[in-house]
Amino acid sequence: MQDLQSQSAAKKTSGRRKAGLLAGVMALGLAGALSTQTLVPNQEALADPVRVDAQAPADFSDVVKSVQPAVVSVRVKQEVQPRMMNYGGKQGGGLDGFFGDLPEGHPLERFFRQFGEEGQGKQQAPKQQPRRYGMSQGSGFFITDDGYVVTNHHVIDKGTEFTVVTDDGEEYDAKLIGADQRTDLALLKVDADEEFTYVKFADDAPDVGQWVVAIGNPFGLGGSVTAGIVSARGRDIGAGPYDDFIQIDAPVNRGNSGGPAFNMHGEVIGVNAAIFSPSGGNVGIAFAIPSSTASDVIMKLKDGGQVVRGWLGVQIQPVTEDIAESIGLEDAAGAIVAEPQEGSPAEKAGLKSGDTILKVDGNAIDGPRDLSRMIAAYSPDTEVDLTVWRDGKEEEVEVTLGKLPGEGQVAAAGETQSGETTLKDLGLAMTTAKQAGVEGEGVVITEVDPDSAAGEKSLNPGDRILEVAGQQVKTPADVVDAIAKAEKEGRKAVLFRVESNQNTRFVALPMNIG
Repeated sequence: MQDLQSQSAAKKTSGRRKAGLLAGVMALGLAGALSTQTLVPNQEALADPVRVDAQAPADFSDVVKSVQPAVVSVRVKQEVQPRMMNYGGKQGGGLDGFFGDLPEGHPLERFFRQFGEEGQGKQQAPKQQPRRYGMSQGSGFFITDDGYVVTNHHVIDKGTEFTVVTDDGEEYDAKLIGADQRTDLALLKVDADEEFTYVKFADDAPDVGQWVVAIGNPFGLGGSVTAGIVSARGRDIGAGPYDDFIQIDAPVNRGNSGGPAFNMHGEVIGVNAAIFSPSGGNVGIAFAIPSSTASDVIMKLKDGGQVVRGWLGVQIQPVTEDIAESIGLEDAAGAIVAEPQEGSPAEKAGLKSGDTILKVDGNAIDGPRDLSRMIAAYSPDTEVDLTVWRDGKEEEVEVTLGKLPGEGQVAAAGETQSGETTLKDLGLAMTTAKQAGVEGEGVVITEVDPDSAAGEKSLNPGDRILEVAGQQVKTPADVVDAIAKAEKEGRKAVLFRVESNQNTRFVALPMNIG
């Protein structure tokens, strides 16, 4: 009996202990539920890791069904210029064309010589060659219900006839309203007695990581849909002076050019224009012209058939760290003027070689292409205020912009981007222009050590040094004096103004020349 009572008491005690432990566990669990951190003795609390509650769309079908009728294929008929190819792949007539690169004494030389002489003896008046045409294809999309179609300039370039093929297979003749080579955009118009489904450009730029759907005509397969994300923004791929591409990883191939890239609201965030591909096929890197650029250019083409841009008229190049140091500029930003063009608005306003343009109407400039885009956005005859860095301080220069003339005269970035170097020796030998037999003033470079600072900065024999540290130079002694002066002022680099192949650029060389 006592044993039973003892066992009963023990069970009650054990039950109370279990209930207590369970309550303790529940209390810890509740405490853990109320706290987002677990404190470990003798260890500091850590910040919460990033956690995002987001869901991918189940599919893209709703977007595609809505916008696909607005996407079209664009067929372009182009005249092909006939060429007469002779032996060796050379054009034109005569025996040289037949022989090409045939080595002297070759066994076939006698045959080709005889064939060529007989052909020459039977020559008749050239006949009129019939015109030959080729066909290229691309993509496009309606932006109005009355038939305006956006595509790429390179899709319609040199075209004589244009055909728009809708998603349901209907074909319409189109006429070219206007094209802009600098941004690779073009506008076509379909005249038909019906209303077309159309799409609009997005008002806001897409975020990196945002979903994107591309629809187009790759390899002639109209209505193809692919999807991916926005990989990057603001890409400069060297296509033109206003590069500001959106990079996407949606599969894009040949024939997608001119087609739209959509966000999940069915708005056009960009116009597909280029791909990066070693093989010619998709590798997940495509580039689209952003809607902000496309909408502005297309509206100008629609209104006037062309894009008229403001023109400053300067040769410019980036401000690198060593150039910034050599001119006393705190940050490597803006665009340095290599040379104002003769008769340009920049020259008339008093801009000088060596001025660094920092702002346009108070808006800071990151680099040369930023300046090009800003100036191009203005209309001709617009007055703009430029903030320039000159002689160690900021100055304001008012410029009345002109009208952008032909290709090559845009305020575009130069190709002379110099990298930093730490070599101790400039590695230059030089003489006066007169001794070098060159007209004009300046100091002519006669030798360049390829392993020197000058060699690293692509200076070459025959280049003419016009200024050093802002001072005109006529003799090698002038160069040495200018370098010594810059060194006394504490400069770590000295700025050379150099003329090369009739182009002027700035090169900053390190001061540690001892």
